[in-house]
Amino acid sequence: MARATGHPPNLHERKVNVMNSGSAKLQRTVFIASFIVPTLLFFSVFTIYPTIKALYFSFFDWSGMSQTKDFIGFDNYIEMFKDPIIWRAIGNDYFLVLGKIIGIMALATFFAVALTRFNFKLAGFFRSIFFIPNVISVVVIGVLWNFIYNPQIGFLNSFLSLFTKDQVTITWLGFADHTIWMLLPPAIWAGIGFYMLLLIAAIQNIPESYYEAASLEGSGQWRQFWTITLPLIWEQMKVSILNIMMTTLNGSFVIVWIMTEGGPDNSTQVMGTYLYQMAFRQYHFGFASAIGVLILVLSLLTTVVLQRLMRQETVELG
Repeated sequence: MARATGHPPNLHERKVNVMNSGSAKLQRTVFIASFIVPTLLFFSVFTIYPTIKALYFSFFDWSGMSQTKDFIGFDNYIEMFKDPIIWRAIGNDYFLVLGKIIGIMALATFFAVALTRFNFKLAGFFRSIFFIPNVISVVVIGVLWNFIYNPQIGFLNSFLSLFTKDQVTITWLGFADHTIWMLLPPAIWAGIGFYMLLLIAAIQNIPESYYEAASLEGSGQWRQFWTITLPLIWEQMKVSILNIMMTTLNGSFVIVWIMTEGGPDNSTQVMGTYLYQMAFRQYHFGFASAIGVLILVLSLLTTVVLQRLMRQETVELG
């Protein structure tokens, strides 16, 4: 009644308002915590704790099997940076990062633009086809491409034999200087679909009126891409590039190990495969932990560098 007659609320009404406000804040806090706490616990158990443990083990000479560990300080790191294989592995990792970023982003952007800016009747079908590699296990992809590269029964040699008199029997994964190049096609093929769909979603959010206005001004498809599409999907492209970099530095192990096991002559070693080899083949867990720390440091540094290189003013839809 106090509010209806224009009088200020009495003491009882103030207490009720404060209690209701406090209850709403508590419910909001509990709601937010119900999402944050499980995620934080999961992240702590499966990411933070293993990272700290790996850093700890990197200061010891430990086989991974014995109960005794000999503290050796930074000797594992000194040994690692003197090892020529680790430098080759780092070079191979960044070769794959660069190759995948260029290959995946170029093809994903091309297909995303083609399937959205041109009236393809089978656009939905092609989206599904391009996404198929993303639902296939990386192990299956590695085995599949091993058969494609097989010198006797492989599809690639069989296809090339159609244009030659003699049967082509090139050992595609047997050249120390060139085998790392053979790992790029399966890695790029496996990643196109996901990033294509990400860019398609970004392009579909661009108002059609922008393109209509550009067409009225005489801009062709190529100019529309550079002046409208690319600036407005740049944020999604940055996220894609960073994700490709992170997944490559941390996840190239599977496809490299399945296809070449780091060979021939360590020519396709990446940091992940060398870590696995040192830990589970040579039982040098302290050294392997040092490699794991190196992967983490390089991933963080590369992320910072890429973010600075790709930094530009964000274009927002008006």
